[in-house]
Amino acid sequence: MALATRTSVQAPRAVVMIRPHHFEPNEQTRVDNVFQTDAPIDAAAMTVSRDAFDEATAVADVLQRHGIAVHLFDDDGHATPDSVFPNNWFSTHHGGHVAVFPMCTPNRRLERRSDVIEMLKQAYRVQDVIDYSGLEVDGLFLEGTGAMVLDHLDRIAYVARSHRADPIVLERFCTNFGYEPMAFDAVDPAGIAIYHTNVLMCVATSFALVGLDAIVDATRRDEIVERLAGSGRDVIALRHDQVADFAGNAFELTGSSGSVLAMSTRARRALTTEQIERIEEWSTIVDVDIPTIELAGGSVRCMLAGIHLQPR
Repeated sequence: MALATRTSVQAPRAVVMIRPHHFEPNEQTRVDNVFQTDAPIDAAAMTVSRDAFDEATAVADVLQRHGIAVHLFDDDGHATPDSVFPNNWFSTHHGGHVAVFPMCTPNRRLERRSDVIEMLKQAYRVQDVIDYSGLEVDGLFLEGTGAMVLDHLDRIAYVARSHRADPIVLERFCTNFGYEPMAFDAVDPAGIAIYHTNVLMCVATSFALVGLDAIVDATRRDEIVERLAGSGRDVIALRHDQVADFAGNAFELTGSSGSVLAMSTRARRALTTEQIERIEEWSTIVDVDIPTIELAGGSVRCMLAGIHLQPR
């Protein structure tokens, strides 16, 4: 398959972003997100909301300069502190399919927006929208492409097990959307389960960044490397400290000059020279400094909901 074609399958040319007006680290998610700051932040007494708004604007501007279409929505709500991370509540898929996901914490359920879905229907060819959010009543959750890292080429859903990635919902999603689930246990150096798969893993067209040390079972770890390498990808292992600096929370996009790997400045600084050289054999790294947004326990990947749909 030609590289340009492969890239368009795995790496979208457009994204949805939400720019927050009342951002702050979410008290409801602090219990299981060790990437989130421990210190309480008084948003009223600090510039945190304005800084997060400016950081989201900067990410959108940089992506647009690289030829990536950004559908930028503003969130003026006070009840949705994590709205800057839309990749958790919906995903889009080739063939015109959209999924809406059940979210674990109550205030994150408020992030779902009908205007975003309507924009997709108006601007892109949407065949159907499958809404799993009703499963929240049963305590079943699957937080989108935070809980799953999707290989759109080989049709594999990589999933670190957690209560944010229920196996029942995962099986339903994979059946409906045509993915093979590959679940595994992943923990940080303290043995705490990693809450979202996309903080330790990025699958791009020709390479993958994976926090291999975090994957508990050695046999499963080898299987994941084999599947990724078997598709022709260069598997770049990340250390625990690099994962903690969001080096795995990157996202490949297709810009006007080809493959772009979007990540934060903190994430890029965490990479070694050799790792950067291996990435840049295939993709142009584009980094933006987002220290305020990263206080909430997510980084650039979490901010970008990729659009894998055909424009109208």
